Amino acid sequence: MPSASAPTTGTDSGLGLDRIVELLPEIGVAMGQTFTMLLVAIPLAILLGTPLGVWLYSASPVGLKPRPRAHRIVDSLVNTIRSFPFLILLIAIIPITRFIVGTTIGTAAVIVPLTINAIPYFARFVEQNLTQLGSGVVEAARAMGATRGQIVRDVLLVEARPALIGSITIMTVSFISYSAMAGLVGGGGIGDFAIRYGYYRYETIVMLVAIVLMIVLVQFVQLGGTRLARVLDKR
Repeated sequence: MPSASAPTTGTDSGLGLDRIVELLPEIGVAMGQTFTMLLVAIPLAILLGTPLGVWLYSASPVGLKPRPRAHRIVDSLVNTIRSFPFLILLIAIIPITRFIVGTTIGTAAVIVPLTINAIPYFARFVEQNLTQLGSGVVEAARAMGATRGQIVRDVLLVEARPALIGSITIMTVSFISYSAMAGLVGGGGIGDFAIRYGYYRYETIVMLVAIVLMIVLVQFVQLGGTRLARVLDKR
């Protein structure tokens, strides 16, 4: 009796490729939603997390103007927000999300918890990067008569640029996975696409394509961030 395994494999491969071609528009939309989440949440995290991180450094015992009591309060708040698993945070702040964007599903709704989670995440990176510079650069700037604002703006943030770029890279890679997790609650993006087609409909080839796209995106961000950090590092 002739074997039908070879023709079946070829047919399945052809059907799988046809299915991917058929879903290309939806894949494009999903990637666009993922990019939208990142292009809104990450810049907002940098914009709001940087001054918070600078304050955490400045108010710490080794900072420019130690404020132990206030530092303990803010530090505890930052730790509390960072300790929430993203999926739990996403659900816990549903009333806030609804108030801000008017809905609790879709890409816009996911951006809110992504941003809230990213701000303290990046602030902690900023604090650590500034602390690692040591007191030498601060003392040298003070000896030249620099004000506290000048020390932060013209010395600390400039010296910490390579480390800050590395931190932004790490944060972006982490939040790519967070944005994929948002698919569990209909948040859109490549994670939502993978769950709808690869998990609910058992289309393994679609799941594999989504995984490959995530890997390529992570590699692109990591390589770009590493190269930029090297360019900015003048040491």
